[in-house]
Formats: sequence, C-alpha cells, structure tokens
Amino acid sequence: MSKRMAAVAEKVDASRSYTLAEAIDLLQSIPSVKFDETVELHVRLGIDPKQSSQIVRSSVVLPHGTGKAVRICVLTRGEKAKEAEAAGADVVGADDVVEKITKGWMEFDVLIATPDMMKDIAKLGKVLGPRGLMPNPKTGTVTNEIAQAVADTKKGRVEFRNDDYGIVHTIIGKKSFSKQQLLENATALMDVVVKMKPAQAKGEYLRSVTLSSTMGPGITVDPAEFLRKK
Repeated sequence: MSKRMAAVAEKVDASRSYTLAEAIDLLQSIPSVKFDETVELHVRLGIDPKQSSQIVRSSVVLPHGTGKAVRICVLTRGEKAKEAEAAGADVVGADDVVEKITKGWMEFDVLIATPDMMKDIAKLGKVLGPRGLMPNPKTGTVTNEIAQAVADTKKGRVEFRNDDYGIVHTIIGKKSFSKQQLLENATALMDVVVKMKPAQAKGEYLRSVTLSSTMGPGITVDPAEFLRKK
C-alpha cells in the first residue's frame, strides 16, 4: 500500500456516516495527487429504475459552478441563433450542425435546442442518447429561453439522471474549492434530488449518499441530513 493510500485508510472510517460538512473536511484533508480532482456525489435512490414513472431526471445550477470549462452547442434558427451567439455559445447552427453530428462531430459538452429543432434532432437519438447529450425539456436544454439556458450552463448547470441501478452520479466541483463552496453546491444538488422524488416511489427514498473525489475514497454521508433540511 502506498503512503497516500495508507493515509486514506487511516483517516476514513468506513463503518460510520458523516455529516456533509465532516465529509468535505475529511475529503480535503486527504493527500492530494498532482491534478485538481473532481468532487462528486453518488446518491442511491429507493426507486424502481425500470419504471419510466420513477426516473429521476433534472438539472441544477450549482452556486459556484463545476470548476471546468463547458463547450456549448446550440441548435436553433433566426433571432434565437443571434441570442445564443450573444450569450456566448461556442457553436450555433441548425441543419448544418445536425449534419456534422450525423457524420461523427461531437466537440461539445452540452447541447441546447429550441423546440422547433427537435424534429430534426430526433434522428440523432442513437448518437446523442448513449452519451447523455440528447436535449430534454426536463433538464432545461429544450427551451425558447436560449440566452438564459446558455448563461445557466456557463455558470455551472449540471444535468443528472439515475442510472440502471437507481443511482445518481453528479459532479459538485473541484477539490480546490473551499469547504463552503462544496457545501453549498452539494446542498443545491440534494435539494433538487429530494424535490424530484417520484410519487410512485415507496419506502426509503434516499438510501445512501457518498462523497468522493477522482482519486479519493468514498465517504458515507448521512442521508437524514438532507431530509431534515426539507
């Protein structure tokens, strides 16, 4: 075991749950690697992911952003294209960009579209879907409020959706962020996750919450903290 992993094993008690503040303190006290690690929350939900009525999918604007630059592509026409360009979108277009994506071009992190473009984008489902890039009204990426959508994405809007096991995996910042920044980002995310509880979901909704960094261990956070806040 390396010195770093030995230090990790000594610090993290895998048998207990921490408060969010304690977990962040612990994560930031672990020896760092040579790059700024991404910090994530992993939330296991009490849902049946096979039921479409229980899918948990939404987006949240993190108060302090994600700490990474995001390349934004907007599919729209006319005046909305001008709005997207003015708001700072990296790529703006319509049929021309759809054609580029069809041929394999994927040099963007977020795809935003106006509703009138969705009939053209539908044929890209097999390309965009597996990568989680398909625009969706639930995540605010299908909208006529293009300027606002671009601005929110630049500020740090992240989309989330549970995986096949009912777990939400979401970035909440970088390890170099201050404790308060990570605390506020995590709280903003969890507020939305709690509000998105499907009416059909029965029993315990927040089954576990885990905080981790790219090269760090998983630190268990007490889910009750977020329910008490609600």
